[in-house]
Amino acid sequence: MPETPASRPETPLFLIDPAEIASRIDFVEYWRSINKRKGAIIAFTLAVALLAAVVAFVSTPVYRATTTIMIEPKPQKVMTTIEDVYSSLGDTREHFQTQVEIIKSREVALHAVSKLRLYDNAEYDPRAPKKGLAALLESLGFTTAEEPPEWNDDTLSAAVVRSFSGSVVVEPVRLSQLATISFESTDANLASRAANTLADAYIENDLDARYEMTRQASTWLQGRLTSLKEKLNESEETLQNYREKRGMADIKGAAQSGAGEAVQQLTMQLVNARAQRAQAENAYKAIKGAAQGGELSSLPAVLRSPLVAEAKRQEAEADRKMSEVTQRYGKSHPKFVQAEGELATAHDNVRRQTDVVVAGITQEYEAARGTERALESTLAQARGSVVSLNRQEFGLSVLEREADSNRQMYDMFMKRAKETNVGGDLQTTVARVIDRATVPTAPIKPKKMLIIAIALILGAATGIMISLLLDLLDNTFKRSEDVELKLKLPVLTVLPMLEDSESQRTVSGTLMLAAPNSIYSEAVRTARTGVLLSSVDLAKRILLVTSSVPGEGKTTFSVNLALAHAHTKKTLLIDADMRRPAVARAFGLEATAAGLSDLVSGTARIGECLHRFPDTNLVYLPSGPIPPNPLELLHSDKFKQTLDMLTELFDIIVIDSPPVELVSDALVISGHSTGVLFVVKAMSTSYQLARKAILRLRRAHANIIGIVLNAHDFKRAEKYYGEYNAYNRYGYSKSGYYGGYGSSYGNVPPGPDIADKEGRA
Repeated sequence: MPETPASRPETPLFLIDPAEIASRIDFVEYWRSINKRKGAIIAFTLAVALLAAVVAFVSTPVYRATTTIMIEPKPQKVMTTIEDVYSSLGDTREHFQTQVEIIKSREVALHAVSKLRLYDNAEYDPRAPKKGLAALLESLGFTTAEEPPEWNDDTLSAAVVRSFSGSVVVEPVRLSQLATISFESTDANLASRAANTLADAYIENDLDARYEMTRQASTWLQGRLTSLKEKLNESEETLQNYREKRGMADIKGAAQSGAGEAVQQLTMQLVNARAQRAQAENAYKAIKGAAQGGELSSLPAVLRSPLVAEAKRQEAEADRKMSEVTQRYGKSHPKFVQAEGELATAHDNVRRQTDVVVAGITQEYEAARGTERALESTLAQARGSVVSLNRQEFGLSVLEREADSNRQMYDMFMKRAKETNVGGDLQTTVARVIDRATVPTAPIKPKKMLIIAIALILGAATGIMISLLLDLLDNTFKRSEDVELKLKLPVLTVLPMLEDSESQRTVSGTLMLAAPNSIYSEAVRTARTGVLLSSVDLAKRILLVTSSVPGEGKTTFSVNLALAHAHTKKTLLIDADMRRPAVARAFGLEATAAGLSDLVSGTARIGECLHRFPDTNLVYLPSGPIPPNPLELLHSDKFKQTLDMLTELFDIIVIDSPPVELVSDALVISGHSTGVLFVVKAMSTSYQLARKAILRLRRAHANIIGIVLNAHDFKRAEKYYGEYNAYNRYGYSKSGYYGGYGSSYGNVPPGPDIADKEGRA
């Protein structure tokens, strides 16, 4: 019994790791794509180069003339102080770049156009009638003619300046102060004149701008001088009135210096007086302290007095004499009395001298205090006079500073005015011409050889890109590897592309018999081996052969696969395509011959429906008359019972079904089959369409054994796609044989006894 769909093993969805496929970059594929279409690429490249050559040789030659100028780092000034009149030029590099942009400016271009009278040249004349596409559009009425303006020199120059600027090229020379001014034109003489005129216009424009700046500065300075002169006179008059009112003819030189010296002298005297008072005060305090203790004679100030010292000496002498007299005489002795009197006198003298010294010290202290107070009072008065004088001189200094400032401003503007007047007559240029343009003898464009070379490169690159794009957009199967990569299913076999005569014999099965060792026959046997190895333990097999759309060779493959199995197995070929049957017609039967539709519906017996292929052991069951509802017939239990009955009679049943994308017949039959063989046609079947059909089969729980790649051109695949195969390399040909190995198949037991079955039926 055939295997049920639930018990069939599912074919793995991915055979190759997608990450590995995505990371593979095979540059050989690019080369094969290019090599495949190398003839078309070469032809396209030559066509593009030829077109470019025609354009280059018919194009109007363009000439370029170049003038070289040197831009000064800074303008040469006659007087350095004039620099303040002009704006700062900043950094030298910035100045150079600024001058280059000025050369490109519209103002300089207008000046040059006016000097050249370029609007009188036919190439630039805006008054000339329109030509080319503009004239054609106007003549067809797509555009309306504009009212021409009132032409004069200014409007003509303004109309031409844009075209003129488009032909100007200004380039700084690296690491120098040089710049080149180039002009391109179809007229060589005009190119040289325009380049030289533009350089002159730039220099003249700079001189005009500088002269205008000088004139404006001079006018402004003259106006400022008038107001400054009036302000200076007013400030000097105010200063003089202030001096006269205060009586300060030379207050800063004389009066202020005398008052300052007086204050300085009084300050020095006060310092000395304070020192003397401090010294006297110390002596006075010492006397006061000694007076309380009664020891005035021991004071240092008293001891330093010569009178006190002399009195002390006399006292000591009298005391000595008193001692001598006391030792010799008694108290009543006259000498004792005399000595005693002298001693008393000496004591009194010491006291008197001490009192005199003390009184002198006290008087000296009082006098020092009085002197200090007097000096402090005098110094305070002198300082008050100085402060009052400073207040007066502060107002004077304010007026003097204002007068000096006005005087300096007036002098500076007077000097600038004189320098500006002189500088206006001695202007220098910001640039000078180093090398004037000459009439060019050879055009700079079109560069014919370069254009042709670029056209060759671009043509080849475009052709290669188109070739790669065509391969990228090609969604068909070009080699067996494409089938496995895009459908994620194994390839059972690859059938070669056949000629028309061979194709006809293949459909009828004669090629399998006439050339058993041909490439096609070997490919069919390879598919047979793959089918047998897919489920080794199965005794009975029901094989469904289908495809995406008609014309992919599924019927041809079904006939030859059944014929290959018939060599070793009891094989039945069923034509289940009851919409467009082909097996009966291929085997020479009438379209009305009894077949599958009759057998399922019960209108004919099995013996009437089964037919044997001539000279083979293959039995086939044609579709029979086309029923009005083929899908319902295949979906019925009668069809399943018929298929079960045939499975008991045959080992291999090959069913040729309709394409999956057109009808659902194959999906119904796949539920009764043990395996599905899906046929795709090389260089024809879209892999998106094949994927969709396979997905439908999977949803119907079909067991897809593998893919059969049909109509494959081995030589083309090897040449352009790098698919190496043994058929081409080891002696196979479309109908030849491999080496000395022939095909020897043993006798196969004959098919079922149709007569017996027919009788039973």
